[in-house]
Amino acid sequence: MSRCATVSRDLDEPIAGTAATARTWLLLEQPGPWGAQALTMSHLDPALGRALEKAAEGTGVRIALIRRPGRHADFGTPAVRQVYAAHTTPGNVWLHGATTRDPGQLLDLDFAALGKGAPQTFDTALQGRAHTGDPLALVCTNGKRDRCCALLGRPLAAELAASGVEGAWEVTHLGGHRFSPTLLVLPYGYAYGRAQAPHVKEVLQGVREGRVVVEGCRGGSAWERPGQAAELAVRSAAREYAADALSVVRTDGSAPHWEVTVAHTDGRRWSVAVTQGASLPPRPESCGSALGSPARMDVVAVRELTSTAPTR
Repeated sequence: MSRCATVSRDLDEPIAGTAATARTWLLLEQPGPWGAQALTMSHLDPALGRALEKAAEGTGVRIALIRRPGRHADFGTPAVRQVYAAHTTPGNVWLHGATTRDPGQLLDLDFAALGKGAPQTFDTALQGRAHTGDPLALVCTNGKRDRCCALLGRPLAAELAASGVEGAWEVTHLGGHRFSPTLLVLPYGYAYGRAQAPHVKEVLQGVREGRVVVEGCRGGSAWERPGQAAELAVRSAAREYAADALSVVRTDGSAPHWEVTVAHTDGRRWSVAVTQGASLPPRPESCGSALGSPARMDVVAVRELTSTAPTR
């Protein structure tokens, strides 16, 4: 039986513009098994999981559970859990970490402020501080959502950890099962698909140097999907890989056609025409699902605008 990731790879389905969207990520360590809806189907108190989901609604914050790579036997409730918050909007990118003995403390966070890029509530509620270690490589491994995430994601996470990648974690859900193994890299918030360990290490080295590797990139989570595709297209056209150099400043139109304006910190701007197409021939969007034609983002034109005034 063909897996969804195998079919997608064989059909060479484009992956730009398929990343999950979130300005801010909030990550809570939760060892043990995860269900399909991990916040309420794990060994985290489901009442707390529901309360966190409600608190994050409409704030731009996306919550996910993380665990260290390896076997996931139930060893009881962890005494101390790792927590991360990361904001991914260029010009205000940050990653803060903390530990907690009581995950209920996350309900003390001001989710609206977090979504807008203010880390103070995280630092105050959890005694958090700026993360000074390696960038995070979050590999989706939740087989209860899609078996490809387990079959392909877990070996990748284990290989990264075994080779000394300190920031390697398993994560509950990044979307796009058919692009497994998928991962998110923080603090910049770029997602990748069909990832292999050597490429992930190149991506992480890029993060350390403040640059984006565009090969295999699904997009930056700070932007909606048309903006993700447009920003990556401008990076390739302009050969601009500095992580903070580009921002999506305007998106006009609606499906299936958008005009996206991408701005450089040096004042240059580009107008990018993006259309939403259907991936053909039909293929499963996830293992076990019926055949469908997933939406794809196609960049049809990149045009540099004349501008002399810097954007900031």
